[in-house]
Amino acid sequence: MGETNQKSGSPQQQQPLLTPYKMGNFSLSHRVVLAPLTRMRSYGHIAQPHAVLFYSQRTSPGGLLISEATGVSDTSIGIWTKEQIEGWKPIVNAVHEKGGIFFCQIWHSGRVSDYCFQPNGQAPISCTDKPVGGEFQIDGTKAPAYPAPRRLATEEIKQVVNDFAVAARNAMEAGFDGVEIHGANGYIIDQFEAHDTHNSVLPMRKAFKGTFMVAGGYTQRDGNEVVGNGGADLVAFGRWFLANPDLPRRFELNAKLNKYDRSTFYTHDPVVGYTDYPFLEAADK
Repeated sequence: MGETNQKSGSPQQQQPLLTPYKMGNFSLSHRVVLAPLTRMRSYGHIAQPHAVLFYSQRTSPGGLLISEATGVSDTSIGIWTKEQIEGWKPIVNAVHEKGGIFFCQIWHSGRVSDYCFQPNGQAPISCTDKPVGGEFQIDGTKAPAYPAPRRLATEEIKQVVNDFAVAARNAMEAGFDGVEIHGANGYIIDQFEAHDTHNSVLPMRKAFKGTFMVAGGYTQRDGNEVVGNGGADLVAFGRWFLANPDLPRRFELNAKLNKYDRSTFYTHDPVVGYTDYPFLEAADK
């Protein structure tokens, strides 16, 4: 599957996605971003060596990558210990060696958790004491019966905020170029900011003067369109970047895309559905 009906001529002239962009102090060579994908390949709460290959495969000079969700404290999973910082260092180094720019997504799951993931088996924390509802979870399987969380006291909120600050400093120590705060999908920040919004992100685009990135089911054509009409500066791709480690190159050539295998998205295998998707040259042989 691929977008192959672009006009002939210089790809960068024809495709807004492939034009350079200045993001603060960073000079991006294109606007195709690796989205922060939920990964299940970190064992014992520590990033593993096989992630070096995964992220380096998807690195291009001047390309922006955002890491998988990385927890801010022992009430989640991620980057609050020295061992976890050390686990990320070779991964970050591999991205930098190929000229990439790497941000760490820091995250707290809030009530979307269970006793077994909490210190001393305590209840998850949230803004409420109501458990998570819903029939299905992110991988399409039937959702577990989440326990009722413990409602945070007002004075405890400062500690959670500080956990994010410490995680951001730890990410810098690991070598990341910046952090992105996960504030959506029903996790802890989202549990405190619920209100109705319109389907369009245009009002936010008009109100926010910094770099504006969109994500969520975009194709090559959609991405070129939204950047071309000023609706966004950058476009993050998840499933297509997972299945096509050389996605910017494929866009440049209007090449066919590898199909993704949803059944391997959330397994623990360090290779299958993770680092075994072929590059364009290998697929053509």
